[in-house]
Amino acid sequence: MKIVDTTTYYKEDLMLDLRFNILDKYVDHFVVCEAKFSHSGQKKELFFNIKNFEKFKKKIIYLVVENEPDSINNNHNNKTSVLRNNSVQRINFQRDFIKQSLNLFSPDDFILHSDNDEIPQLQNINFDKLNNEMIIFSQKLFYYKLNLLLPNMNWYGTKGCRLKDLKSLSWLRNIKNKRYKFFRLDTFFSDTKYQNVKIVNEGGWHFSNLKNIDDLKEKYLNDENHAEFSKQMTLDKIKSDVSNWTIDYDHYADKRSSSKNKKVKLKKIDNIYLPVYINENKSKYNDWLV
Repeated sequence: MKIVDTTTYYKEDLMLDLRFNILDKYVDHFVVCEAKFSHSGQKKELFFNIKNFEKFKKKIIYLVVENEPDSINNNHNNKTSVLRNNSVQRINFQRDFIKQSLNLFSPDDFILHSDNDEIPQLQNINFDKLNNEMIIFSQKLFYYKLNLLLPNMNWYGTKGCRLKDLKSLSWLRNIKNKRYKFFRLDTFFSDTKYQNVKIVNEGGWHFSNLKNIDDLKEKYLNDENHAEFSKQMTLDKIKSDVSNWTIDYDHYADKRSSSKNKKVKLKKIDNIYLPVYINENKSKYNDWLV
């Protein structure tokens, strides 16, 4: 059985470098998918360069999405909800494009998927024992620096299953982060609720927004929430958040609550909670530690 790690990419060499080095000993192949359009719909050049990752060249499968999905609504009139839905369509289209490369593998091979900055902890995972189970990794959430933690937050990023059970990568991404009881009959009719789920606690790291100020602004204006960010995001605001160790979104709040937009303080943690590879190469990542 092979372990295949799949992810999407947009000018994130720092995260790819971390991802490849941390997962190399556990993963047989890396699938990296880049699109010619940003999530906001801006046509872009391709940035991935295999020469930057020569050490992992034999393991990497690189894919390019040439076009936008047919489901894009071009009559958006700059309406935020429509623009956001268009972004979701682009994201799912890019994720699902990955599946066409998986015909290289066997039905019992295990497929992992996550965003580039969500890195699973695979050290203690025995994939052979995951018969028909799907696996979900509960990860620590960091912002701006490798050791700036959002406390008491479980981020369910990386998810996986055997290739024979994989409906699509967007389906895998949308599975509920919970193992449902056998008496929950609704699980038999749901595409998101399942009983055969293994949740991995201490399941890795989500290193969000590890970028310089200018690159952060570019990211904000091109990601899923670009319509909202374009109305409120400035370089000064980004600088303030980074220097004060704050984020503007309250992950703890109910999504319907206005309090979700309040500032939340980050916390510096001991480096022992970071991947072994980072601790063994602190000088390499010195600019990304506080």
